[in-house]
Amino acid sequence: MDNDQALYSLMDVNKRLNTIVYDSIFTSHLTLMSRSSNDSINSLSDTVLDRFYFSILPLIHHKIQWLNVESSSIERILLCGNYPNLYGVGLYNLEIERAKHLFTDGNIFTDLFKNQILSLIICMIKSKKQASTKDENTILFTRILTVFPNLQYLNFESSSFYSPYCSFDKLHPNCIYSTLLELYINVMHFSDCLYLLNGQFNQLQVFHVRISWIYRFSSLTINNTENLPNLKCFSLYSDIDTSFYDQLIVPLLHRMLNLEKLNLYLIICGKKTFIDGNDLKKNIINHMPQLNKFTFNIRSTVRLHNEINLLSKEDIQYTFNDFENKQIISCVDYFSELEQSECHIYSYPYEWKEYHKITNNFPGGTFKYVREISLFD
Repeated sequence: MDNDQALYSLMDVNKRLNTIVYDSIFTSHLTLMSRSSNDSINSLSDTVLDRFYFSILPLIHHKIQWLNVESSSIERILLCGNYPNLYGVGLYNLEIERAKHLFTDGNIFTDLFKNQILSLIICMIKSKKQASTKDENTILFTRILTVFPNLQYLNFESSSFYSPYCSFDKLHPNCIYSTLLELYINVMHFSDCLYLLNGQFNQLQVFHVRISWIYRFSSLTINNTENLPNLKCFSLYSDIDTSFYDQLIVPLLHRMLNLEKLNLYLIICGKKTFIDGNDLKKNIINHMPQLNKFTFNIRSTVRLHNEINLLSKEDIQYTFNDFENKQIISCVDYFSELEQSECHIYSYPYEWKEYHKITNNFPGGTFKYVREISLFD
């Protein structure tokens, strides 16, 4: 039973149950919304919400530390008490127009809690009128950081159905947000990632970024050589192929001298050789002495030019023999008609929600997180 269900069903039944549901186990983290089997978010019924508004929240508001809410109900929920211990909020089903209203001066959320909120999850959805533009998303992202000066954790990319992308090619504020320690965000270009690591967040320790396009050309000119000593965890996800692995991605990773956790999802083309264990050791692992967890899902494509000695799956697998994580899966396919070959390597257990381009050489296994697949023949 979820905390909201326990409070709704058991509060005021009798004194003994009241003592139980008043405990911080049920009241410190509260989710006032429902999630369906396909991960869509829905508001609770009016009957349930009214009970919380009038009977439950006024009694427990001082115990609540984190609220997950469907965005349409946040203001009314906040009017039910002063929430002195509230430090984290998850806002779901947030349309861009609603967000503009919510994060303006004069709103109860920003006026009363701007110095109190340390953690914030923003889960955007498409507006019924139109999807938000990258400029609107960027303005909103910057506005949130300005409104909440003590923010330490910001998740601006969390959604199963819609991902708001930011771009700083036109809008690139020079403010420094020295309190932020953990950031999750989607950006349009690799240069946007570099911008975010260019001193704006000089205390950032955890950075998860999804990048649409990884290429060299950009209106932003940003240094990609200065070290990032505070960064401890980095996750890079890009599901569009790039030929700039050596020129852009590897130099960025070399800046992360003290990295402890690394997660890569990449599709790489334009190289003369596959990405294998030797490449990962030479270009990544040997440059990160503190690295203790490395998960990856990398697909590399190489053009065929009448080669005679073709690498096999066993050849690729051999390059991982001295990896600390012995559970590495490799798969090699050759497509003579397309004059190309492809190598897919990933750490196991498989942690991603999609598995694309399954061929006859699919190695099998357990994929409990996968929700999307595609076949290739």
